Amino acid sequence: MSDVSIKYCGLSRPQDVVAAAEAGARYVGFVFFPKSPRNVTVAQARALALEVPLGIAKVALVVNADDATLDEIVENVPLDMLQLHGSESPARVAEIRARYGLPVMKAIGVAEAADLAAIDTYAEVADQLLIDTKKPKDADRPGGNGLSFDWGLLAGRKYWTVPWMLAGGLTQDNVAEAVRITGAKQVDLSSAIESAPGVKDAGLMHAFAQAVRA
Repeated sequence: MSDVSIKYCGLSRPQDVVAAAEAGARYVGFVFFPKSPRNVTVAQARALALEVPLGIAKVALVVNADDATLDEIVENVPLDMLQLHGSESPARVAEIRARYGLPVMKAIGVAEAADLAAIDTYAEVADQLLIDTKKPKDADRPGGNGLSFDWGLLAGRKYWTVPWMLAGGLTQDNVAEAVRITGAKQVDLSSAIESAPGVKDAGLMHAFAQAVRA
């Protein structure tokens, strides 16, 4: 799995950036969502982004953000990509992509086969897709809940028109199986590399990276 790229999301401390880089992450994510234990301010994200080594993509995760919120983030934080993790419509995705001139990744929640239709729809307007577990009805966060979905739903559907990333409940113990079943070339995780909600663990980051490379 050495060709599988890793995105570590929800970084909030300088040492998290260092650990992610040392573990070989290709992407790092900063969460702008107050309900998340990984939420950062624009000032915090700017300071963290400035510490990210060249070659690692810096991603801002937002949830149904309005233009004013996005303006503030994009104007102050050096970013490589916007990740839309809410209920943004295809038209809104296209609008954000045009407005900011940054690649856009759209998260799509999957729980059953019927949810897969959205993948083709959003592939027409996004630069990348994040295929995640559909949030439980009682969840107040759209992601980062540490839950996986039936990876068999993606088996044999490896090739969409844009790059995609697998997320949702991935750990060092199951990532090899998840990649084998889905054919994913990119994986994203957040809660499985934490010692407590919102607190990243360097050891867990390295262990996950070793599992991916094994």
